[in-house]
Amino acid sequence: MTDYVLEQEMEIEALEAILMDDFKELHTGESGLSTSRRCFQIAISPQEEEEADEQINSSVRLALIFSHTEKYPDEPPLLDVKSLKGIQPGDLRTLREKLEQEATENLGMAMIFTLVTSAKEWLSELFAKDTVDEFAGQAEVAKDEIVVPHGEPVTIETFLAWRERFEAELALERAKLMPDSALSVPKEKKLTGRQWFESGRASSKGATTVAEESDEGEEDIDFDDEDFEVDEDDMLEHYLAAERPA
Repeated sequence: MTDYVLEQEMEIEALEAILMDDFKELHTGESGLSTSRRCFQIAISPQEEEEADEQINSSVRLALIFSHTEKYPDEPPLLDVKSLKGIQPGDLRTLREKLEQEATENLGMAMIFTLVTSAKEWLSELFAKDTVDEFAGQAEVAKDEIVVPHGEPVTIETFLAWRERFEAELALERAKLMPDSALSVPKEKKLTGRQWFESGRASSKGATTVAEESDEGEEDIDFDDEDFEVDEDDMLEHYLAAERPA
């Protein structure tokens, strides 16, 4: 003949030793169970892993409440679950049904610790799912908040301001290209190649003189050619390219 009372007392002693502060006895009126027998509560957090975050484990927590029936473990215990932190009523109903089903499958053996382990695993899976959904939601919000930058609108004022800067930069480039000798001689005293030939100096001095003047540094710098003519359409295209965002 099975001594149910002894088996139940031995299980309670084992649970107290294993669960320590997470295990406590409740007054029958606090349990919510329809019984006059002793009632107990076990606090359960998500199953711990080696790299688990303590903050994550403390964000959800539930209580498994149970009471042995007269012929436990040959008949299932009375069970209930409640949220201690962060668990919705619908999820609690799902868990209670799951545990009641497992209790039926484990008849004939002490099963409370097995049910505790199952609840831990269920809570871990539930939290993992909620975490994935939360991250997905945050990613979607972040995507919606992305603002695509646009360039400054082209107006007459912005174009004229840019053109002024552009011409100043062009003048600076011209100055960099001009040799020191050209900078030291007034422009009106210098002749272009064409002016030199038209003046007749070419025929009187000959090719040798030309070579000598070239050696002396009397090079003609003519910036009035096509190299420095700026087309308005090209300038506008250059402006748009410069102001266009990367």
